[in-house]
Amino acid sequence: MSNRLFSIALYLAVTAGPITRAAAQSVDSYDIILRGGTVVDGSGAPRFRADVAITRGHITRVGDLAGATARTEIDVRGLFVAPGFINMHSHAVPSALPTAENMLTQGVTTELLNADGEGPADIGAQLDGLAKNGLAVNVAASAGFNSVWASVMGPSDKRPTPDNIARMRSMILANLKRGAFGISAGLDYKPAYFSTVADVIEVLSPARPWRTFFPNHDRLAPEFGYSSRKGMEETMVIGEGAGLVPVFTHMKVQGHEQGTADAVLEVMRNSTAAGKWVAADVYPYLSGQTSLAALIIPGWAQDGGVAKMRERFADAAKRARIIVEADQAITARFNGATGIILNETGRKLSAIMLQQGAKSPGEAVVRILETESPSAILSFGDETDLRKILQYPDAAIACDCGAWTETRAHPRGFGTFPRILGHYVRETHVLTWEQAVRKMSALPAAITGMVDRGVIAPGMAADIAVFDTATVIDHATYEAPSLKSEGIRVVLVNGVVALRDGVVTGARGGEAMRRSGHMPSRELRLEATRHVRVSGTLQFEGAAVATAMAIDVTQSESGRVATGSLRFTTATGERIHSTAFGILQPGPNWATVTGRVLVGRDERAFTLIMDGADPLAAGSPPTVVLQIEGMPTLTGTVAGTMEITKR
Repeated sequence: MSNRLFSIALYLAVTAGPITRAAAQSVDSYDIILRGGTVVDGSGAPRFRADVAITRGHITRVGDLAGATARTEIDVRGLFVAPGFINMHSHAVPSALPTAENMLTQGVTTELLNADGEGPADIGAQLDGLAKNGLAVNVAASAGFNSVWASVMGPSDKRPTPDNIARMRSMILANLKRGAFGISAGLDYKPAYFSTVADVIEVLSPARPWRTFFPNHDRLAPEFGYSSRKGMEETMVIGEGAGLVPVFTHMKVQGHEQGTADAVLEVMRNSTAAGKWVAADVYPYLSGQTSLAALIIPGWAQDGGVAKMRERFADAAKRARIIVEADQAITARFNGATGIILNETGRKLSAIMLQQGAKSPGEAVVRILETESPSAILSFGDETDLRKILQYPDAAIACDCGAWTETRAHPRGFGTFPRILGHYVRETHVLTWEQAVRKMSALPAAITGMVDRGVIAPGMAADIAVFDTATVIDHATYEAPSLKSEGIRVVLVNGVVALRDGVVTGARGGEAMRRSGHMPSRELRLEATRHVRVSGTLQFEGAAVATAMAIDVTQSESGRVATGSLRFTTATGERIHSTAFGILQPGPNWATVTGRVLVGRDERAFTLIMDGADPLAAGSPPTVVLQIEGMPTLTGTVAGTMEITKR
C-alpha cells in the first residue's frame, strides 16, 4: 500500500494490510468491456443501449465507451445485458458448486442455500468449507429453522421446554451473527411441522433487530382442509409476530383451491398497503418435487421418523387410517394419481396402482413406503393462477433447485430462468423483459438484503447475464429433466467470465457472501425521487479522531443513476470523494448506494449504507457503513445529521 493510502486507512481506524487487488487502471482502460448490448438494469426501468465496463470485479461505467479500451472485449450487439440472476431458494449440492453448469446456463450467479429450513448448525463453517473448494457462483446461506428445531427437539411430536426454546434462539442468533441471509422454514415438513405458531414466534423473535426475512414452505394441515390460503396466512402471522418479512416460498394455490389466486394476492396487497410487507418467490411449473412421504402421509404417522412410520403401517387399524388420510391429502393438495411421478423410475403412481392392485392412491403410496423412500413429482396447480402470481410485483423468480448434476429430478433444475424469459416473456407476454429481469435480480436482492448485486450500475459487483431474446428457452422436461437451456450467451461472476458462447469456462469466480445487520430486507420501490443527506463527523470504532463527512445524493424518479457528492476528510486533510454513483435504494430510515470513489489518486468501487437508527447498537445511533474495494469495511456512528427522504 502507498504511504498516502496507508495514512488514509490509519485515520479511518483500519489495519488494512496490503490492498487486496492491483492499483486502479487509467479511467479509459478496463479489464472487460461488453460492447453494444441492450442493458436491462434490473430496476424495472426501460432498457437502453450501452457499453458496460468492468474493473477488478466491479462495474465501472455504463454508457458510450467508444474511446475506451479493455484487456477483454466481448461483442454483445443484439443481445440483452442483465444483472446475474439470484436464486433465493436453493437446494444446491456442494459437490456441484465448483462447476454449477445447470445454474450458469440459466444465467444464475448467486444462490441462497438452506431453503425450506434446511442446513447445518453452523453456517459460518458451511460457507468456509464451500469457499475452500472454489465456487463457480456466489453462495449465501439462511439459518434453517427446521434444522434448529430437529437438533433440539428430535424427530418426535413433543412440546418445547423453556430450555429448549432458549437453545433454539441461541442457535438462530449465532447464525445471524455469522452472516445468515434470513431464517428459512418448511413448516410443512416433519418434525418442524409439530411446532405451533407460538413456538415459531418465540424462537424467532430475538431476530427482530436484524430486520431480515422469513421464507416459509407453508404448512397445509388437514384440520384446515389442506388450505394454501390458511398456510400463507400462518406465515404472515409468524412474520408479523417475530418482526420479520414473511415470504411465501415457491408460492402456489394448489389442489382444491385452484382458481383462487386473486383472493390470496389481494391479502398480500392489503397487508403491504397497511405497512406489513409480504413477498413471495415462485417457479414457472405446475408440479413440485419432494419425498413421496413428506406431504402425503399424515403428520401423526411420521412422528418419530421412518422406522416408527413403518411400524404404524404394520398395525392394521393405523394402516387403514393412514390410507384414508393419505387419500384425502392427495385429493385436496394434488391433481390425482396420474400427476404423481416417482423420480427414480419415472413411473406414474396410477400405473403402480394397477400393478399392485391397490384400491386407492393412498394405499399404493403406503405399499411403496414400506420398503422405499423415493422422491416424487407432484402435480398441484393451475396455469391461470401461476400467471397471476408471476405478475404480482413482489413475487421473485426462484427455481427451488440449485447447482446439481441429477439426471432424474425436476426440470426446474435446468430450465426455470430461461423458461420465464422464453415462454412467459417472448411467447406468451405474461411479463415484459424489464419485469422478468427485475424479478430475477433486484427484487430477490432487496428481499434478501443484498446491497451490491441485482442491478447494473457503477460500483455494483460485476455479476452479469447476457442472453439472446430470440432464442432463450428451456428444454428440460419431466421425462428428460437434465436437458440444458439455450440462449444464455455470456455470464460473469464477480467480473470473471464463467460462461461464454453458452459454454461454461470452468472459472471459479464465486464468493461466499455474508450479511450484516445493516442490510435489511426491504421493498423494492424505485418509482419516487430519493434523497439522502448526511453531514458531520463519523467516529469509527477504535479511532482516536473522528472523520469529517458530507454526503448529498439524489436520484430522480426518471433518473437511471443517482447524482451528488460523497466526501470523507481525515484529520490530516486527506480525502475520499465520489466520481460516479449507481442506483440509490431506499428503505425505512435507511438507504444504500454504490459508485466509484477516489482514494488519493486511486479510483475504486464503493458501497455505502446509511442507517438512520442502528437497532443492533446501544441507543440505536445513526450509522454509516462504507465498503471500499480492496479495503476492510468501515462502520461508524454519526455525530451530525442524517436525512433520508422519498417523494
